Amino acid sequence: MGVTPTAATDGGQLTVIGEGFDLAGPTLPDVRIAGAPARAGAARATRLSVTVPPGLPGGVLPLTVAGADGHALLQAGRVVAEGLHQVDSPVFDQHGRLYVTYSGGRGQQVPVSVFRIARDGARESLVTGLVNATAMALGPDGRLYVSSRFEGVVYRVDDSGHYETAVSDVGVACGLAFSPEGALLVGDRSGTIFRVLPNGHAAMVASVPASVAAFHLAMGPDGWLYVTAPTLTTRDHVYRVSLDGKVEIAWSDFGRPQGLAFGPDGALYIVEALSGASGLYRVELGSTAPPELVLSGAGLVGVAFDPLGGLVVASNDTAWRLESLTVATS
Repeated sequence: MGVTPTAATDGGQLTVIGEGFDLAGPTLPDVRIAGAPARAGAARATRLSVTVPPGLPGGVLPLTVAGADGHALLQAGRVVAEGLHQVDSPVFDQHGRLYVTYSGGRGQQVPVSVFRIARDGARESLVTGLVNATAMALGPDGRLYVSSRFEGVVYRVDDSGHYETAVSDVGVACGLAFSPEGALLVGDRSGTIFRVLPNGHAAMVASVPASVAAFHLAMGPDGWLYVTAPTLTTRDHVYRVSLDGKVEIAWSDFGRPQGLAFGPDGALYIVEALSGASGLYRVELGSTAPPELVLSGAGLVGVAFDPLGGLVVASNDTAWRLESLTVATS
């Protein structure tokens, strides 16, 4: 018996593949993940659709189907933070500490803007008073950079949580990334991508269609900037932008792409938020293969890879940690 994808968080949609599932009774077979009941949906004798229940402990867990031999293994996310308001990907620093946001509604002054979570799970309030903390990125100077979509400002934050303006007047400032040369790149939700010059002023690099939500950036190992900008269309593109302003469509197979990040394998991982397909997808640069669903989860908005190993995926209000996206079968 097997399961695809092999990783999931709360509300994820799984396909269990096996033999001889008993569909003759008045109800579908009882499915359990680590003993917790999981709701089965569409079913055939060799295939079941299953929804991941909330509250799983995380880690590699057994999935069983009543009447079927053996079990499948699932890598389930472990909750590391709740009560968030995340609108883009969280961020790790070089020490493996995780940064998450409480962004708040437009113009809302919240008690804490950015939290920092240590590797032992201890959570501390890092930044206060920053309105609508949106995207984050670690700079080559080791400092955290945070955009405010309300103020059109990107702030530079030191290790104690004090912050100063890094650049202003960059529209509805959302996505952040750094070029290979260390220049700060800012995505304005209206579609403009800025590069911050050494004098602190911003110059336009390129433009893509405006977004109705956040605007997400990730710098690739190939020197191109990758961009998602969700719109109201039925299918949205993932763009790649050269630092001299060339814009290309990299993929068009997504419905509502959100946060994105490059993994340690050099592949790009993209959060898809479209209902019924929500999860984390892997695409290889230069490959014509379709995006591969590697994790299923409801309402996800962002992803970040820990430089010390593992990763975190986040919905608007919860962050889950996984040590891997695959499960050893032997």
